[in-house]
Amino acid sequence: MAEQDIQKQINEINDKLDLLLGYVNDQRLKSQAIEDLIDDVSLIGKEVFDSSVTVLEEQQVSIDPEKIQLLAIKFLKNIDNFHNVMNLFESASDFVKDAEPIFNEVMIDAVKALHQFEQKGYFEFFRQLATIFDRVVTHFGKDDLESLADNIVGILEMLKNVTQPEVVSAINNGINIYKNLDNKNVEPMSIWKVVRELNTPEMKQSIGFLITFLKNISKQ
Repeated sequence: MAEQDIQKQINEINDKLDLLLGYVNDQRLKSQAIEDLIDDVSLIGKEVFDSSVTVLEEQQVSIDPEKIQLLAIKFLKNIDNFHNVMNLFESASDFVKDAEPIFNEVMIDAVKALHQFEQKGYFEFFRQLATIFDRVVTHFGKDDLESLADNIVGILEMLKNVTQPEVVSAINNGINIYKNLDNKNVEPMSIWKVVRELNTPEMKQSIGFLITFLKNISKQ
């Protein structure tokens, strides 16, 4: 019985030794892998460094270690500022994502409005206005424009008076009467008939208006 206990303990010790040896071997392999990685990285870093030095020498660029050190110090001092800038970028990105549906709706409404303007003829109207403006500019010379500038106040006053409601109504009535006249079927009048027409109250009133109008023009 004692021999069995001793053998059992020996077996347990062997199992523990096997585990310990396996662990040691794993750690050795990991250490070897890390060492190999460090060696590879060192080689790559050395090659990159040598290549960078060669390129900088070809470009005649000199590096001041003190300046690099100062730059690194400034970078470390401003880590909080860089962090804030990144937060701003993230906030701006979130805002764009949130506002994208609104921008899409605005663009859709703008396209619809432009389509409606096109259907109503706004664009054609402005194209014709541009044609009119071009013809006016090409037709009138510098002297005409200077004369227009000298008399623009009087022209605007005239337009102001012409656009008065009573004046517009009188002009419109005269145009309508002229449009309704049948010029091809005007009744010929003799001298005596003209004299008789001149004696009618309507003609007397019209003649009186015309004479008064001409007198006022003469006074002006």
